[in-house]
Amino acid sequence: MSGTTVKGVNLALQGGGSHGAFTWGVLDRLLEEDNRLRIEGISGTSAGAMNAAVLLNGYATGGADGAREMLERFWTGVSALGSFGLPHRSVVDQMLGNWNTDNSPATMMTDMMQRMMSPYQTNLFNLNPLRDLLEDILDIEAIRAFPAIKLFVSATNVETGRIRVFRREEVSLDVLMASACLPLAFQAVPVDGVPYWDGGYVGNPAVFPLIYHCTTPDVVLVQINPMVRSGTPDSPMEIINRINEISFNSSLMSEMRAIAFVQKLIEEDQLKNEEAARLKHMFIHVIAAEDEMRALGSASKINTDMDFLLHLKDLGRRTAEAWLTANWDALGQRSSINVKQMFL
Repeated sequence: MSGTTVKGVNLALQGGGSHGAFTWGVLDRLLEEDNRLRIEGISGTSAGAMNAAVLLNGYATGGADGAREMLERFWTGVSALGSFGLPHRSVVDQMLGNWNTDNSPATMMTDMMQRMMSPYQTNLFNLNPLRDLLEDILDIEAIRAFPAIKLFVSATNVETGRIRVFRREEVSLDVLMASACLPLAFQAVPVDGVPYWDGGYVGNPAVFPLIYHCTTPDVVLVQINPMVRSGTPDSPMEIINRINEISFNSSLMSEMRAIAFVQKLIEEDQLKNEEAARLKHMFIHVIAAEDEMRALGSASKINTDMDFLLHLKDLGRRTAEAWLTANWDALGQRSSINVKQMFL
């Protein structure tokens, strides 16, 4: 890396339960570059929305160091949620260094229960310890009043199936919980009388708000859901895992295809009307550790063991470090990936 020019980026943060600790590590490393890397906007879904809101809260009160401290506080709190009966690794898995809980009896029982009974039957009082954690550590008013970083949180309208993108001034605990509401695990979250589910179904994350409402052309996607998985899954758990990956990546792939198409039109100077003047070159970047994340099963998304979260944080930091070294010069100049090749 070279140069001291301050460069701007927008961040697009995927959701994925505990795998969001990878994003924690990425953000932790990027925040160390606060003297030369400016975050203009963040679009987040589910765990990505949590990371984004926590970052803004910390930044509003203590700058980049405050954001890093707040992220650590949040994920330490998430780890404590394991005491609420979430599946843990077996002793054998721990000895073998296996982070997955796919074959855990507790995981299988939880999966079976979710397919037999809805959260309206199993959680009559609609309890959610994650909401309690956010209520304890977040200052929603501080987030809403912090203008330096734009925030966009996605959720799925249950009735219409459409995406709703909440802006920073609209963020609330309900909005954050709506963005992370998996329908087989939690009751739909009403916001302004409208029921919402996890935003990952229609935007994981939504990129278009960063294009329409931010001036910085660079969008950095922090990807935690693998795009590619070789072979055909043949066990029930593997099939469900791959279905989830495809489902939660589909909206992102659609947006990226649209971006690639518009960029092609711009490059070929095929846009002549007044609308063309409103379009801009977008530079797309991806921070991902596909091989390592591909090795994790879907059940590990609810593994809140602190050693697992710290493993993912460390992976995120190392991946961000490698990305900064390889792609710093590309920021503001060009995409560091081939969008057409990766998403089409």
